[in-house]
Amino acid sequence: MERAEKREFVTSLNEVFQNTGSVVVAHYAGLTVAQMNDLRSKMREAGGTVKVAKNRLAKIALQGTPSEGIQALFEGQTLIAYSDDPVAAPKVANDFAKANDKLVILGGSMGPTVLDADGVKALATMPSLDELRAKIVGMINTPATRIAQVVNAPAGNLARVFGAYSRKDEAA
Repeated sequence: MERAEKREFVTSLNEVFQNTGSVVVAHYAGLTVAQMNDLRSKMREAGGTVKVAKNRLAKIALQGTPSEGIQALFEGQTLIAYSDDPVAAPKVANDFAKANDKLVILGGSMGPTVLDADGVKALATMPSLDELRAKIVGMINTPATRIAQVVNAPAGNLARVFGAYSRKDEAA
């Protein structure tokens, strides 16, 4: 890499560490090119990105960012996975690590919060933003449906009573 490329890489990584919802750091030694492409495509589908990071450049890019506490994780062959959705990158990385023992999750960060490997796994088990939004809409919608049923119930009961009286009068 030339100096200009290194500066550009550090600048882009710095923006990543400043603006993303979560960052996962993992060792990838032993992954084949096909496996790496598979990880990248799964991460892209979830709205995230995977980059192989030079440790020295990543440590420089971390300076002055909320994720600065994860500098110690950049040892050996490391990659970073990140996404705007705080759950997407950890979820994809964790699922991929379960299927491929060559991907070893070291830790990560969610804003200023430094996560160890167990913290990343715990974050991966949480529902995504879209799932949470759907649950909230469902919770809001359920009481509205019940209110409509309660409000309509007396009118329905009255209609049944009137119907019963009218059938009684017709029979008599």
